[in-house]
Formats: sequence, C-alpha cells, structure tokens
Amino acid sequence: MQLNTEHQELIDQLIRLALREDIGDGDHTSLACVQSEVMQKARLLVKENGILSGVTIAQRVAEMVDKDLTFDIRLNDGATIQKGDVAFYIEGSARSILTAERLMLNIMQRMSGIATNTHRLVDLVKHTGVSLLDTRKTGPGMRVMEKLAVSHGGGKNHRMGLYDMVMIKDNHADYAGGVVQAIRNVKSYLQSNHLKLDIEVESRNLNEVQLILEEGGVRRIMFDNFTPDLIREALKITKNEVETEASGGINEQNLIEYAETGVDFISIGALTHQVKSLDLSLKAC
Repeated sequence: MQLNTEHQELIDQLIRLALREDIGDGDHTSLACVQSEVMQKARLLVKENGILSGVTIAQRVAEMVDKDLTFDIRLNDGATIQKGDVAFYIEGSARSILTAERLMLNIMQRMSGIATNTHRLVDLVKHTGVSLLDTRKTGPGMRVMEKLAVSHGGGKNHRMGLYDMVMIKDNHADYAGGVVQAIRNVKSYLQSNHLKLDIEVESRNLNEVQLILEEGGVRRIMFDNFTPDLIREALKITKNEVETEASGGINEQNLIEYAETGVDFISIGALTHQVKSLDLSLKAC
C-alpha cells in the first residue's frame, strides 16, 4: 500500500485527535518531573516475535509532538522481528519523548499485531496463489493505518471505503429489486456521473452467480458464505471470466480448505477486527 496525500491527511487528523485526547491541557507528570532543558534518548524495544508495522507512523507522531525530536530507524515496516530487537532510537527533549510515548506504542502495537496475524495467515496459503484481502471492518479513523499494517504482513487491500469501488451486497440487491436490477442501476449511475469504478457483486447462491455473469459488466463476484464445495461448483460457472472472491465464516481453521478451491481472493474481516496487539516498549537509554 502506497500512502497518498489524502491518506497522510487522515493519519495526521487522527494523530492530532489522539494527542488532544491524551494530553488535554498538559502532560503534567512530565512537566512536573523533568526540567525543560533535559535531553534524553530512548529505544523501541521488541518484546515479542512478529512482523513490525507502524514505524513511519510513530515517527510522524514524534514530529507532531516536537519537530526537533530525531529518529534513528534500525528496522523498517514489514521486517521480521524477534524479542530483544530495537526498532528505532528517538532522541531530544525528555518531556517530548514522554508525551509521545503512549501514542507511538498504541499505534505500533496494534499495527504490528495486525501485520503479524496477517503474515501468519498468508504463510498458511502461500502454496495456493490466493490473495488475502482485508475489509472495511476497521477501527473508526484507523482504517489507513490498519490497512497499511495488512500490507506490511503480506496481505492485499480491498477497497479503502465506499467511494473507490462499487460493491453490491445482499441488502443493495434486495432494496434494488434483485441482483440484476442492482447491477443495471449501478451501470446507469456510473455512466451518468462519468465515473470509472470497478464493480463487485456479492452472490448468495449458484443461481445468482449465473445471473451476474449473464448481465455482465462486473469485475469480481464474491461467493458469500459458500462452502468450499459450492465454490468449486461456482468456479465451473465463472470459467475465469471474472475475478472471484470467497468471504464469510473463513478463519484460520478452514482457510487452507477455502484457498485450495482455486478462488482468486479471500477476504477476512478478522485481519483487522480480531487482533492481539504485539508487545513493544519504549525504554530510556
């Protein structure tokens, strides 16, 4: 995932909000304990094996707390890390380091947890060629960071939001009067508004797969809550005419079985919404 200007603006907005939430009218503990002229150094210590993610975000937090803080990065995002590794050193005002510490850790621990979990699942199915996708099941305001972490773990990013891809789900189809009518409405809407967006359609059974193919104009069909056997039947219908994606009820226990069906993509909301943070710590040098 490559961060663009819009992504960076969203990250900066979140950092500002998080700092306001944490600091309020002042970091009174640091202001009271440490004199303003004291300069110090700290290191980001890895306390658990995994995949590192969030270094560049932590650096941005430090910049926004105090532009004079300096970073010495030793391990980059996406690196395989082991207990005892040092990811970076930070140096400058002791007060500023203490103020930035918690937010840097909160972000990096969660992002590294996501990257580590993603990497483990990607490794399980690397023999199949399937791509694992994240979803929109992200913490509010955290989407850019969490999807960035998925990419650091070797996963692929699905759409960023409601604006960069059309995805017709079951409720859209039901409200539109059926999956075929929903597709027709979308194609008319895109043409009228001069938009060029990929269309993905969720199918609930083999009949809908056939109807979607016959209507045409879509890039990908999602097999929602299909069993692996049913996916194999669906793939006989699609015949590589469109991209295919499996979703719903897929977890670490059944992932390999789904991946070996031959589907192109598997989307797993748990990549971002059921994650244990990785143990990291900022320690004074």
